[in-house]
Amino acid sequence: MNLNRPAALACAIRAARAAGALMLRNRRADKIINEQSRHDIKLELDVRCQKLIQKTLFAAFPNSLVFGEEGAAGPDGAPWRWVVDPIDGTVNFSYGVPHACVSIALQQRVPSPAQWVTLLGVVLDPFCDELWSAIRGGPARLNGRPIHVSRRRALADSMVSIGFAKNDASLLENLPVFIALVRRVRKIRMMGAAALGLAYVASGRFDAYIESGISLWDIAAGGLIVQCAGGEFWHRPLDIPNQYRMVASNGLLRGKLERVARAAKINNQGSQLASP
Repeated sequence: MNLNRPAALACAIRAARAAGALMLRNRRADKIINEQSRHDIKLELDVRCQKLIQKTLFAAFPNSLVFGEEGAAGPDGAPWRWVVDPIDGTVNFSYGVPHACVSIALQQRVPSPAQWVTLLGVVLDPFCDELWSAIRGGPARLNGRPIHVSRRRALADSMVSIGFAKNDASLLENLPVFIALVRRVRKIRMMGAAALGLAYVASGRFDAYIESGISLWDIAAGGLIVQCAGGEFWHRPLDIPNQYRMVASNGLLRGKLERVARAAKINNQGSQLASP
């Protein structure tokens, strides 16, 4: 069964804009919290945005699956699935920080080897009215204009975004990496919206973005956009379902970043062993 990718992209854009408009209408409204933990918040608006996205996608593609942060809907055996984060950067949004987005990717089931391949991606920042899009094999675009990753090669010249899960094991592993990178790069940023971090790499605003413990719906669309902008999107699954370790970059920095990270972890382990 063939898929009209430009039509699917147009549908994803309509869905993202509908959810983005709902976010804008509620940006100053009191937020209803469905669930919260020490470091995260889930809003009632997350659910409403995903339902709005699902309605738009299913109207055009009724036999597809929608899989996202707020659950799944549609047939399990569908050949295509939409991977959706209705509000990426929910904590920012709930605190009134205008740095959050809608992320929608379309993936196709491939039988050999069994996997899902991302066909297209859309990331919308409704607050800045910026929309990133890409179809696999084509250019990445920002508001319709082609974009390209940066060409910076030196860590000292680079702006790097970083994020990591807030559990004790992740902090123990990644804080030494953060400290080491602070000394090696021009600036580090922790922005709180993964899909936008990837979109910024694709646009050349960031030179790299690294995170461990990131969810599939945070990276599916943005990762493809980075690749279509000429960058590198390296990701590996963790033991937790739908969780990944990721390095997205302009394609010139991953080796250097990994060497810094490896040295920082080794030094930290040595410090722990030497502690009384």
